[in-house]
Amino acid sequence: GSATNTMDRAQTETFLAGSAIALGDWVMFDTSKTGVDKVLFVVPSTTGGTAGQALVCGVAKAAQATVGGRVEVIVGGYAAAAKCVAGVGAAGVSLLVLANAPSAETYPLVAGPSSNAVGVSLAASAAGLAPVWVFKQF
Repeated sequence: GSATNTMDRAQTETFLAGSAIALGDWVMFDTSKTGVDKVLFVVPSTTGGTAGQALVCGVAKAAQATVGGRVEVIVGGYAAAAKCVAGVGAAGVSLLVLANAPSAETYPLVAGPSSNAVGVSLAASAAGLAPVWVFKQF
């Protein structure tokens, strides 16, 4: 196999943490801020109800406990450890942040939400984490 840092197919952006963020959290823009800070700061995603959370912008590559600290977010491509519910039982599952934020779950195909899918699983979720392909939203 290839080394983990060789062509890992991930695109990242650096944001500032609006609150504590854990490894693998699906994060969203912090709309409690003003002006352009709304898209500079991120927080762990909140639930999106039946519509899905439209503010999700990626997956935290590492934890950041300090508010205002830098957090690297995978905004597109491969994420080795993204929070996903146990119901994500295989590769190829379309993902959406609905009721179990900051974890993703299976994108419902019946009575679908208005938000786009945030990614696709590359394996089943184990211990709340799965490798995923993050769909670029940012």
